[in-house]
Amino acid sequence: MIKATNINKFFGPLHVLCDVSLTVGRKEIVSIIGRSGAGKTTLLQVLGTLDTPDSGMVEYDGQDVLRLKERDLARFRNRNIGFVFQFHQLLPEFTALENVMIPAIIGGDKQSDARNRAGELLGYMGLADRTDHKPAQLSGGERQRVAVARALVNRPAVVFADEPSGSLDSENKAELHRLFFRLRDELGQTFVIVTHDETLAAGADRTIRMNDGKIVTSTTAI
Repeated sequence: MIKATNINKFFGPLHVLCDVSLTVGRKEIVSIIGRSGAGKTTLLQVLGTLDTPDSGMVEYDGQDVLRLKERDLARFRNRNIGFVFQFHQLLPEFTALENVMIPAIIGGDKQSDARNRAGELLGYMGLADRTDHKPAQLSGGERQRVAVARALVNRPAVVFADEPSGSLDSENKAELHRLFFRLRDELGQTFVIVTHDETLAAGADRTIRMNDGKIVTSTTAI
């Protein structure tokens, strides 16, 4: 589904990504691990079209998305890619339901359709009784589940998660990990997850280890 070929990225003289190539299959959970500064988040941003490499190609089902014009790329990203971040990045003035609705509204969906879809997802996440709560009224685990629902509202081809459990306690961390695999098994969702959590990484279908901007190992789960 996703194919990255010879990705290079520089920040000044620093060669952050060095000829990185990889593929991600549909309904696959891929974890990317490595020490801080290895290039994990930069690779995630390039694969998610949030950043542009200095050279190389990123294809989705054979389409070189880096060649799209800015407006077309933004539309492609909205409809095909979901994001989950370490600190959820929910808008504090909006309710859980409204936060989940936002990508669908931006994508041009009717408000009623966006509301229905957001409600269904929050119910799936076990948050049916929290839809009218604002982020400050939710626990850390609940906020992150709202963030996952927001990432899924447009039925994306892939969800990119950057340290999604990094700010959670052990109980909520385990619950979030189970949720990712349930979403893959029940909804066929594809995930690419940057993590320092060895437990999450070990449970993925494939674990990619990076060092100094390069992929050093790629291990498939038995």
